[in-house]
Amino acid sequence: MAPLVKLLQKDDALDCRVAVTAQHREMLDQVLQLFNIRPDHDLDIMRAGQTLFDITARALNGLKPVLEKEKPDLVLVHGDTTTTFVAALASYYMQIPVGHVEAGLRTGNRYSPFPEEMNRRLTGGLAQWHFAPTTGARANLLREAVDPEHVFVTGNTVIDALLTTVRKDYRFGAPLLDQMDFDRHRVLLVTTHRRENLGDPMRDIYLALRDIMEQFPDVRVIFPVHKNPAVRRVVNDVLGDSDRVHLLEPMDYEPFVNLMSRCHLVLTDSGGMQEEAPSLGKPVLVLRNTTERPEAVDAGTVRLVGTDRGAVRDEAIRLLAHETYYRSMAEAVNPYGDGRACKRIVQAVKYAYKIALEKPPEFM
Repeated sequence: MAPLVKLLQKDDALDCRVAVTAQHREMLDQVLQLFNIRPDHDLDIMRAGQTLFDITARALNGLKPVLEKEKPDLVLVHGDTTTTFVAALASYYMQIPVGHVEAGLRTGNRYSPFPEEMNRRLTGGLAQWHFAPTTGARANLLREAVDPEHVFVTGNTVIDALLTTVRKDYRFGAPLLDQMDFDRHRVLLVTTHRRENLGDPMRDIYLALRDIMEQFPDVRVIFPVHKNPAVRRVVNDVLGDSDRVHLLEPMDYEPFVNLMSRCHLVLTDSGGMQEEAPSLGKPVLVLRNTTERPEAVDAGTVRLVGTDRGAVRDEAIRLLAHETYYRSMAEAVNPYGDGRACKRIVQAVKYAYKIALEKPPEFM
């Protein structure tokens, strides 16, 4: 959302105010600093051991006075977090139109990913304007009887943010990463955090990583480990004794995407990385049984491999052993954006409010 905020703030026809719930304080603050965004309202709701009930209640009650004070003509929300759904619900209660950025993503399984799938479905039901990243996302919305005149295909703003952040001369400031020989070692970048993968599925993934390293001596694994204790226990149990696995604390956005640009292969259960890594020419193995981003599978930039030890191992080995197969994924066209999604969304907002006469051109 950061590059969209910056573009909205530059437009003289629009008055943009920023509200954050700080559902994840540390993750939020480093992005606000990177993009030089100062929120007008910061609810600071994060508490130790918070549950979905806590996040929902505190965000809903916290946003009420913000909306009462600002009386916005439009509330923009992004993606599929609990904050996204709650902000849409609070706006609906006050009869304020909602615009949903990254609208229309669906897996068809309400519990996978959990709770994100229902967050975005419910947000879609509350929103008046839908900024879909792809034509496939638009098709999902139309199947749900959304007014086609209220859907704009824009590409995804995550690509706008990525392309403004990755630099060839980037220095990490961490000896391990600055001294890593990315030419001599093939680095696998790994992330796991999904609730549905906790326990045995994650253990299988990590055992597959050990299998891969046994077969390829030049492979190194860099693994920023989620703070969830349930994730860390299994990671340390299976991978903690390997000198070729580098377990890191969760990384800020800027160093993380620059690390992604230098790795050889990405293995993740994240949603956003399925869009980001292909923009950098990096094949992605998705450690999930479902994905809300089927366009990437169709385009050949990602493979949906699940969490089975043998499936993860075999697909990674295939990519590491066969250069032609690797290149077929690395060089496939990313279907998610061209770096101009924010411009399209700003024009769409102005068109919706009769400030601009023409619709933005669709992202193809």
